[in-house]
Amino acid sequence: MSMHYCFQSYSGLSSFNNYKQGTEHVQGITIDFEKKKFTRNQRISWVRALNPCPTLASLIEKFMDFLRKGQEEGEMILDTEGFKSMVNLRLLQINHAKLQGKFKNFPAGLKWLQWKNCPMKNLPSDYAPQELAVLDLSESGIERVWGWNSNKLTKNLMVMNLRGCYNLVACPDLSGCKTLAKLDLQGCVRLTKVHKSVGNATTLIQLNLNDCSNLVEFPSDVSGLKLLQNLNLVNCPNLKELPLEIGSMNSLKLLLVDKTAISVLPESIFRLTKLEKLSLNGCRFIKSLPERLGNLISLKELSLNESAVEDLPDSVGSLTNLEKLSLMWCESLTAIPESVGNLQLLTELSINRSAIKELPPAIGSLPYLKTLSAGGCRSLTKLPDSIGGLASISELELDETSISNLPEQIGGLKMIEKLYLRKCTSLRSLPESSGNMWTLTTLNLFGCNIIELPESIGMLENLVMLRLHQCRKLQKLPDSIGNLKSLCHLLMEKTAVTVLPGSFGKLSNLMILEMQKEPLESLGTQEHLVVLPGSFFELSLLVELNARAWRISGKIPEDFKKLSSLEILDLGHNNFSSLPSSLCGLTLLRKLDLPHCEELESLPPLPSSLEEVDVSNCVALEAVSDVSNLRSLTSMNMNNCEKVVDIPGIECLEFLKWLYMSNCKACSLTVKRRLSKVCLRNIRSLSMPGSKIPDWFSQDDVQFSERRNREIKAVIVGVVVSLGHQIPEQLRYLPVVPDIQVNLLDQNKAIFSTTLFLRGIPNTHEDQIHLCRYSRSYPLVLKLKDGIEIQVRKRNPPVFEGVELKKWGIHLVYENDDDYGGNEESLDESQQSVSQKLSNFFNSYEEDSQVR
Repeated sequence: MSMHYCFQSYSGLSSFNNYKQGTEHVQGITIDFEKKKFTRNQRISWVRALNPCPTLASLIEKFMDFLRKGQEEGEMILDTEGFKSMVNLRLLQINHAKLQGKFKNFPAGLKWLQWKNCPMKNLPSDYAPQELAVLDLSESGIERVWGWNSNKLTKNLMVMNLRGCYNLVACPDLSGCKTLAKLDLQGCVRLTKVHKSVGNATTLIQLNLNDCSNLVEFPSDVSGLKLLQNLNLVNCPNLKELPLEIGSMNSLKLLLVDKTAISVLPESIFRLTKLEKLSLNGCRFIKSLPERLGNLISLKELSLNESAVEDLPDSVGSLTNLEKLSLMWCESLTAIPESVGNLQLLTELSINRSAIKELPPAIGSLPYLKTLSAGGCRSLTKLPDSIGGLASISELELDETSISNLPEQIGGLKMIEKLYLRKCTSLRSLPESSGNMWTLTTLNLFGCNIIELPESIGMLENLVMLRLHQCRKLQKLPDSIGNLKSLCHLLMEKTAVTVLPGSFGKLSNLMILEMQKEPLESLGTQEHLVVLPGSFFELSLLVELNARAWRISGKIPEDFKKLSSLEILDLGHNNFSSLPSSLCGLTLLRKLDLPHCEELESLPPLPSSLEEVDVSNCVALEAVSDVSNLRSLTSMNMNNCEKVVDIPGIECLEFLKWLYMSNCKACSLTVKRRLSKVCLRNIRSLSMPGSKIPDWFSQDDVQFSERRNREIKAVIVGVVVSLGHQIPEQLRYLPVVPDIQVNLLDQNKAIFSTTLFLRGIPNTHEDQIHLCRYSRSYPLVLKLKDGIEIQVRKRNPPVFEGVELKKWGIHLVYENDDDYGGNEESLDESQQSVSQKLSNFFNSYEEDSQVR
């Protein structure tokens, strides 16, 4: 809430004493109180009453007192007596406040009154502001501006804002208004008709009836609206007719009738020779347009999206100033007239998701067309040969059409920058002339059934992005691809390409290369093991490489260090046996993904820049180099690395948050004894073999109780889980173990539930221990209040059978429980930090005697 005040002779506020010089100089006061949530039948108001304020000083003094002592309940009441002496007051803004007293105390010269959320049903009869120019009662509950029988609107009123007055049932009588230029009734949902006097408001320029959802009647006589420029009737679904003589509004520039129930446009509309925009979006009852539509010589934009229009009149070609024609989702429109070729200024044509079967040959005669969008036109099977005549087109979108081939003339698009052919499943190839589109920067062929790319594609010297994702029948890339000197993004996920051409390394600007395949698809192609071409390692600007499941075999060469810009590297599901020692030279590498590299035997020294490492399911992996240099590492996933015997240096990883070691049998005890307070302090999720949880965890439901001056900081949940033999093999590829939940109950009523993020499905039925730590920002902790119960349960019914919850425990971490950074060896366990106690627990862990 705020308060502002203006003086005729002062530029600022020097001291409170200045306010006592009198109020006759005050020209403006703005008091904005915070708007509270309310319903239409009940308002939650606040603030205590202010007594009459005969001077500005007392008004401010009491206002400041209100700021100090305001209550959350009550009402803000201002007495009109306080404004009586402000004879020069011209602007008054009292939003979300209530007045008491006589309104005749308002200065007669007031020109601007803004009173949003006015609580009255109508303004009082004793208020007749003869000089008022702006009246803003928006978002109010008023039903009528001045009662039933009174017409107080003055000849000087220029702007009336009643936007969002949800109880307004009657449009004001404008008969006495001689200067009204703007009337805003948007969102007046109870308004059913517009007063007939509006049709004679000779000075009105803007009329907004947007979202008047119950409006059924507009004045039939609009002969007086000679100056009206903007008429907005959007989302008036019960309005069925426009005035027959709408053509008399000869100054109209903007006519918006979207989502109305009109079925015809009046014939007189042809007289609107100044109209610049006509929008009929969502008009489900209008099937045709007047033949004389072409007389709208000033029209720049015609929008018929989601309308029921079945055809366009030939006269549309006479709209010589039309710049934008939008026919999206016109499900009954099957053709565009040949006369569209006369629209010499047209820059944008959108027919997305329409029923149009073909484009007229004349479309090639549009010299300034820049964007042609036909995505989702499933009946569109071809482009006219004249398409090459679109000399200015920069974007052509043909996604999900039934086009089977592109005409050779498409090479004539000398200004095109973006060509979209996503999911054109009938498309088998691109014409050789495609290489002539030298200005092309983006070519998107996602999901097409093309078998090959033309050799001429190498001529696209400005191509920046080539997207071939899910072109499953594409078997090879042309040798000329190396000529794409500007190519930065090559996205070719799930293609049938198995060999990269020798020229690949010439893509000197390539930054993103995504060429991953489906791991299950590659299992049957073991005889086609891949060796990357020597030139591949010349891609020195490559930032992201995803070659998952490419069947890369043998040893990764030492030349890998030449990819010095790499930040993200995914080589998972491949067949190489070793990584180069030069890998540590990739000083920018942040993420290294090597899951399911089942022949990888050792992990060399890694770059210190790494933040995430994933070597899960590398079943042959035995040796891991010292990781103590990975000071930025936050995530390490080694699930099912059964042969790894140690992870030296893990105790130094102070920023480690996620450590997954389910089924790491050989190194489990060694690593547990390495886990230090330093590396456990920030842990959010941890998993490894084990059948015990700390005995200082509560192994029963916990009832939360607040502690005086000690804020709850975290909740740690520990569980011991096993997966039975009945778990289907395919489900062992899931990313997480499902079905284990933490629930919050308030008086036995569930208020929150979350599934524990137990990442990594172990390839064994043996017990695994998981620790999950939820910080203060997580809802599980945020929702804790006195008396709320925390419980750990298995989901009922489960996602799938076979997950067994064997043990669980909960520990609450309060302020100062885990903040101590010094040496704690000499402290009693009760004095130790949570992280130290966790370290002690793991360090003293002994081999589980489980039934194997």
